[in-house]
Amino acid sequence: MTTARVLLVLILAAAFGAQAAERGVSSLGRIEPHNGIIRLAGPSELAVVSELLVEEGDRTQAGQVLARLDTYAIRAAELERVQVALDHARRVLSRQQALKQSSFQSEAALDEAQRDVEVLEAELVAAKAQIDRTVIRAPVAGEVLAIHARAGERIGEEGLLELGETDRMYVVAEVYETDIGMIREGQPAQATSPALDEAVTGAVERIGKLIGKNDVLDLDPVARMDSRVVEVFILLDDPARVSNLTNLQVDVVFGD
Repeated sequence: MTTARVLLVLILAAAFGAQAAERGVSSLGRIEPHNGIIRLAGPSELAVVSELLVEEGDRTQAGQVLARLDTYAIRAAELERVQVALDHARRVLSRQQALKQSSFQSEAALDEAQRDVEVLEAELVAAKAQIDRTVIRAPVAGEVLAIHARAGERIGEEGLLELGETDRMYVVAEVYETDIGMIREGQPAQATSPALDEAVTGAVERIGKLIGKNDVLDLDPVARMDSRVVEVFILLDDPARVSNLTNLQVDVVFGD
C-alpha cells in the first residue's frame, strides 16, 4: 500500500472516529414510572367490583382502599357476628374466673369458657383475612393510570386498574449490547419525541444485568428488529413533564 493510500486510510479512520465520538451512544427507549406499571388484580377466584373509589388521574396513598368486591357485605356481616360472639364469650370467661376464685365454679366450666374464647379468636382472625380479600388497596403511593373494571363489572385478565409511582419518572433505554460498555452510572442523557416540545434530561441511575431482545420497535424499515439489548434506567430531572406519557417511545442520546 502506498504512503498516500495509508495516509488516506488514517485520515478517514480519524474522521469516522471523531464523528462516532461526537454522536455518542444512542438508542430507543420508553417512558415509565418508578418500578414500572403496577397492575392490580383481585383475588384468585372470579370477582365482581361492588364499589370503585378512585378515577383515572387520582393520587393514592399506600394502603388506601381503591375498591370493594361484591362479597364485601357478606364478609363484613360474618366479621361482625364473630366479634359479637367473642365479646360475649370473653364476658362469660370473666364471670367464670370470678366464680372460680370464690370456689363456686368447677375447673371444667372454666376450661370450657376459655376454649370458647380461643376458638372465636381464631375465627375472628379468619374472618378478617376473608374480608381483606374483598378489599383492594394501593400497594404504594402513586397515580391511577388506567381503570379496567368498574362497579358491576367482573375483573378480567387486565386486572382492576394500573397504578404508577409518577413522582419519579424514567426513560428505559434499550442499548445495544455492543455499546453498553460506553454507558456508566451518573452519565447524562436526553430523550426526544415529536410529542415533547423539547428534550427531557436525566442521568443514568442503573444499568440492567441481563441481555435480552428489544421491546421498543423502531419505525425505520432498515433498523435491526431483533437486537440484543441491555435496559438502562435514566432518572428524569423533571418528572412532571412526562407523568402523563407512560410508554411514550423516545429517542435517547447519552452524553460524555
